[in-house]
Amino acid sequence: MNLRAALPIAAAVLLVGSLAWAQFGRGGYGSLNDRLVQPDSFDGRFHYCRAVYRTNMGGDGGNWLTDYPLADIDLSIRLAELTRTWVGFTSTGEPEHLIVRLTDDGLFQCPFIMMQEVGSLFFTDEDAAQLRTYLLKGGFLWVDDFWGSYAWNVWEQQIQKVLPPSDFSIIDLPSDHPIFHTLFDLQGVPQIPGISYWYGSRGGTSERGYDSAQVNTRAITDDAGRIMVFMTHNTDVSDSWEREGEDPQYFFNFSIPGYQTAVNVLLYAMTH
Repeated sequence: MNLRAALPIAAAVLLVGSLAWAQFGRGGYGSLNDRLVQPDSFDGRFHYCRAVYRTNMGGDGGNWLTDYPLADIDLSIRLAELTRTWVGFTSTGEPEHLIVRLTDDGLFQCPFIMMQEVGSLFFTDEDAAQLRTYLLKGGFLWVDDFWGSYAWNVWEQQIQKVLPPSDFSIIDLPSDHPIFHTLFDLQGVPQIPGISYWYGSRGGTSERGYDSAQVNTRAITDDAGRIMVFMTHNTDVSDSWEREGEDPQYFFNFSIPGYQTAVNVLLYAMTH
């Protein structure tokens, strides 16, 4: 497939600000409340589910709203364009992307959940128990956009509350794993920088220098070998969706492989 033809540059970019956890659900950000999962949010179609997490004061990174809402919107549109997945859209043509708290029952209706910058994440015991149940019942979590050894260590400590290492090991995925070949044949996950870093470094890709030089593509699987947690460390795949319309060079260098990666991951999540 010629993705240069399949993925035209987006014509417009929405401007969004960074919102803190404390602002969730308060006045002035009604659109967040509008996106929060409700009992009637699901209708059998695909909905991008962004998971809310609590901030770890000793962590490293942004917060759960990083890349919101353009990453959610753009990936939903591209998934509908590049596959036959029945993606949920409103009557006005906007993707029906959702926000879900880990303690909400609606979590179990999400085909997958996405978390950004998990080097700044904290799980309570309640969060961990609910997420563990979701994953063991067939759920799929993708974590992305966390850089360097410190952020990895924070994330590893938190996910071990959910899936203890005595029972669930973190593994490095080989290039022949099916997740890299569901639609596009890939050798792994590329290193994709955030566009701001790419501009500032004049083409650099490793946001933490030598400490993030290598992309780590890791997973936690269940007893049958199904991936439950997919981890893309030292890369920012989601920025390639969010910022697809800002620079043609960035689009062709990073958005194309970013969408290839995402489509493969989502098709795997929905068929395993």
